[in-house]
Parts: sequence; structure tokens; C-alpha cells
Amino acid sequence: MKYVRQFLIILAISLAGEILKYILPLPIPASIYGMAILFAGLMTGLIKLDSVRETGKFLIEIMPLMFIPAGVGLMDSWGNLRPILLPVAIITVVTSITVMGATGLLSQWVIRRGRKRGVHHE
Repeated sequence: MKYVRQFLIILAISLAGEILKYILPLPIPASIYGMAILFAGLMTGLIKLDSVRETGKFLIEIMPLMFIPAGVGLMDSWGNLRPILLPVAIITVVTSITVMGATGLLSQWVIRRGRKRGVHHE
């Protein structure tokens, strides 16, 4: 029953993100709104980490499974992608490296800042 309750909490937050996407005229995906709501709830203590932890871990573990439909869609669109494959590949590699670098630098900055303040992370 605990897992159902945790899943319903996550689902309710996702629904709130969908509602915000519908109400606000910004080009932001509903999933981003949902993550922001979950983050704010966890940081303020309105949502306790223990109330979503196990189901969140499970959803992260099965995340690769969610990419199968996207992969099938890419294979189905091969005829359309073939002429622009090289530019798409270059853009994908460059943006992936940029995102990894920026994420690494930001993570190092946050860790250093936490050490200066005496905050210990798991």
C-alpha cells in the first residue's frame, strides 16, 4: 500500500505540472513544472522524502524502458532522418559534451560550496 500512496503522490504532482502547462502560456514542458513542484515540496518540507523515495527509485530504475518507444520512432523515421544524419549527429555529440561539462562544473561548485559551509552530502 505504501508504494501505491507514493506513486499517487508523484502522479498528483505530475498532474499539477500538466495543469500548470495548460494554464501558463510558457514553452515549458509539463514534466519540468512537475519536477519543480516536487523539488519545492521536498525543499520546503511539504513533501517528506520518505513519502516518495522507494517509488522514485523504482521509476528511475525502469527509466531506460521508457526510451524504447522513442527508439522505435527513430527507426520508423529513418527515411526522413537519413539526409540530415550528419548534422544531427554533430549537434547531438556537441550538446551532450556541453551538458556533461556544465553539469560536472556545476556539481563541483555545489560540492565545494557545501564543504565551505560544512554541509555533508550523501
